[in-house]
Amino acid sequence: MRQHVIALVDCDCFFVSCERKDNPLLQRKPVCVMTGGGSKGIIVSRSKEAKALGIKMGQPDLVLMIRYI
Repeated sequence: MRQHVIALVDCDCFFVSCERKDNPLLQRKPVCVMTGGGSKGIIVSRSKEAKALGIKMGQPDLVLMIRYI
């Protein structure tokens, strides 16, 4: 009998950490990493600072543009 292993990896801040490593000016600022573009993009990673602003994972970028820009 074969066994299957299912793993859940929480990457909430992982991609933000990668961006901050490349660009230290992003430290201690709200940062979101998005996928897609135009009106079809969503947030795939966010910093703790962005989370404190109420930005949610999976939130469409169109909502963010209306609310924060």
